[in-house]
Amino acid sequence: EMDINLQKVLAHSVTLMERVGRAVIVVAEGCGDTLIQSSGETDAGGNKVLSDVGPWLKDQITAHFKQLRRPLTIKYIDPTYMIRSKPASSFDRIYCAELGRMAVHGAMAGYSGVTVGKIYERMVYLPIHAITMQKGKRVNPT
Repeated sequence: EMDINLQKVLAHSVTLMERVGRAVIVVAEGCGDTLIQSSGETDAGGNKVLSDVGPWLKDQITAHFKQLRRPLTIKYIDPTYMIRSKPASSFDRIYCAELGRMAVHGAMAGYSGVTVGKIYERMVYLPIHAITMQKGKRVNPT
């Protein structure tokens, strides 16, 4: 994990909202350890129980924008509540691992505005604007 500076995150959030009008912030649970104190407890596996940084960061960003008197709407999604109707198959696990690996490689290479997908059995980066500008496919119900 790496230390992060809350003031820099807040300032960058303001800059993004002024310049682009939107932002997606993804927070790893471990980054909260540098911002807020955890209880110091460990789970059954001996791993440190981390503080829930997502709601805390959402509240910090909301308060910062309120203090600046700037409008802001945050959609907070906690992935721990996203469940499937059945356990992931081995294919799902491998495919998701490939997607995640490619997404991280793309981010570390400095790519933005792309998503990862598989086309003809090859993992590729797809420009988001090219995907969203396509007209949706429609099925004729008759």
